Amino acid sequence: MMVFVILYFALLLLLSCGAAYYNQRSAFLLLFSLTLVSLVLAIIGGIPALRFVAIAAGMLLAAGMMSYAFREFLTALASDEMAKELRTAPLTAAFGMFVIFIVAVMGIFAPAIAPHGEAEIISQAFAPPDNNMLLGADQLGRDMFSRIIYGARNTVALALCGTVLAFILGAMAGLLAATKGGFFDGTMGRIADVIMSIPSLIFALLMLSIFGGSLAAPSTSAWLLFGFAVIVGTLFLAAAAYSVLSWIIGAAIVVGVSFAFALAFTSVFDASEVILILVVAVIYSPRVFRLTRAVAGNVVVMDYIEAAKLRGEKNWYLIRREILPNSTAPLVAEFGLEFCFVFLLIAGLSFLGLGIQPPTADWGSMVRENATLISFGEITPLIPAAAIALLTVAVNFVVDWMLHRSSGLKE
Repeated sequence: MMVFVILYFALLLLLSCGAAYYNQRSAFLLLFSLTLVSLVLAIIGGIPALRFVAIAAGMLLAAGMMSYAFREFLTALASDEMAKELRTAPLTAAFGMFVIFIVAVMGIFAPAIAPHGEAEIISQAFAPPDNNMLLGADQLGRDMFSRIIYGARNTVALALCGTVLAFILGAMAGLLAATKGGFFDGTMGRIADVIMSIPSLIFALLMLSIFGGSLAAPSTSAWLLFGFAVIVGTLFLAAAAYSVLSWIIGAAIVVGVSFAFALAFTSVFDASEVILILVVAVIYSPRVFRLTRAVAGNVVVMDYIEAAKLRGEKNWYLIRREILPNSTAPLVAEFGLEFCFVFLLIAGLSFLGLGIQPPTADWGSMVRENATLISFGEITPLIPAAAIALLTVAVNFVVDWMLHRSSGLKE
C-alpha cells in the first residue's frame, strides 16, 4: 500500500515539475491541483479514496488519448477543408464523436456483436459475471451485455426517428410561417403555445394512455402515421403549390407518399413503438417551430429576400434557396439538442414502463428491471444509466463545437 502511495505522489510531482519547467501553465495547474486534492482525500479517506482518484484520473487520461487519436484518424480520412475544421475541434468534441461512433456501430451490428439474443434466457436470475456473461444476468437470466448492445439499437433508433419527424414538422411549419406571415403565422404560433404549455412528461403519459392501450394496434398506428405524413406533406404543398392544378397534383402525390411512408414505417417498428415515436414528434415539434420561426423571421426581412420577391420568386424558392441555407447552423445545433431531449424522454418513459415494451431491450427499462441489485451493492443497474448519460453528454459536446464553429454564433 505504501509503495502505491509513494509512486502515485512521486509521479504527480514529477509531471507537475516537468510541466512547470516547460512553461505549460495549464498542465501544471491541473496536475498540481490533482496532487493537492489527492493529498486531502488520502488524509480523509485513506488508500481507497486515493485509489479511486487514480482510477478516475487514468480513465480521463485514456479518454483524452483516445479522443486525440480518433480526431487524427478523422483528419486523415477527411477532405482538406473538413480536415482543417477537425484539427481545430477540442478533445471534448472528438470524444463526443467517438462515443457516437461506438454507439452507432453497436446499433447497426448488434446481432453480430452481441454474444446472445436480447430475449434469450441463458442463466439464473441475477447470475454473477462469468466467462459466458461479461456483465452477469438480469432478473430473468438474460445476458446484460447483449441487452445493452441491443438497447443501443432500439433506444437510439426510436429517439432518432422521433427527432427527425419532430424536426421535419416543426422546421417546415416555422419556415412557412415566417414566409407567409399573417393568419397562418398566428395560428401556428398559438398551436405551438398550447402544446408547449403542457409539461412534456405529462403530455406523453396522457397521449400514451389514450393511444398506447387497446388502441395500440397495427391498423391504428398505420392510420396515425398516414395522418402525420399528410399534415407534413400539406405543409410542403402549401409552400410549393401556386395554382389549382398544382394543388390537385400535389395532393395526389402527398396521399401516395403518405401511404407508402405508413406502410414502410409499420413494417420496421411495431404498433407501440410507432405511437411512441409520433407522441414524441408532436411534443417536441413546437420547440423546433419556435426556433425556426425566430431564425427565419430574421432572414425574411433581409434585402436579398425582398429582391427575390420583386423578381417574382415563389415561397418554395425563398425557403429552399434563400432562407434555409442561411438558417442551417442554429437548426443543426437544435437537432442535436432535440435528440438529447427525445432520447431522455424515451428512456424515462421506458423506466416508467410506458416506453419500449419488453422483451425488447431498452436502456431505460433495464435500469428499472435491475434496480433491486442496488440494495445488494451491485452496480449493474448503473451501467445502462451510465450509457444514457454518456451518449447525452457526447451529443452535447458535438453540438457545442458545432455552435462555436458556426458563423455568427462564435461571439
